[in-house]
Amino acid sequence: MVTEDLSITTDRLVLRLFTPDDVDDMYAYQGLDEVARYLYRPPRTRERCAEVIGEICVPPAWEKDGDSLTLAVCRREEPGVIGEVVLKLESHYARQAEIGWVFHPAWEGRGYATEAAREMRRLAFERFGVHRIFARIDVSNTASERLCERLGMRREAHLLENDWTHGDWGSEYVYAQLAREAERADRAPRTAEAGEDRAGQRTAPAG
Repeated sequence: MVTEDLSITTDRLVLRLFTPDDVDDMYAYQGLDEVARYLYRPPRTRERCAEVIGEICVPPAWEKDGDSLTLAVCRREEPGVIGEVVLKLESHYARQAEIGWVFHPAWEGRGYATEAAREMRRLAFERFGVHRIFARIDVSNTASERLCERLGMRREAHLLENDWTHGDWGSEYVYAQLAREAERADRAPRTAEAGEDRAGQRTAPAG
């Protein structure tokens, strides 16, 4: 089990494990149709949010395929959760992990998702020893596409009609980045981060 402190503080945000007190905040965005459309599942009920928090409120073992870490994203100056970032261990042997994010639409366009995802990427590479991260993004989710590009991730694949959702075929982009590529991206000048955050993308705890 990962036992070290997983709280992360940036200039504007605090990333931490969820607690049972966060149920209403999670439901406020996970219960929205406009958020669920990018997650390939129905919106969550409040009861399901409580169940999910019960599953993710402890650190993961991070030793077998499928282990995942979900951190609540909060603004430093205000109480309450505005979204979440997720890291899922796809292959322990090959040190591959999937990264994702889900945010309340009310906090779009302020760069919070990029700021949080950048810290989750750092956690993956520097603390967990991941070799490669990747993100699967619905092709209509241009906000998450731009977020990946802000992180310096490259588009590796365009999967055509690879999933059936909401009564129609869905297509995805796969973005990825190696640890050494992230180091170069972090040294490069950053573009403005405002304007990119919208809803979420596919990676998220099940259900």
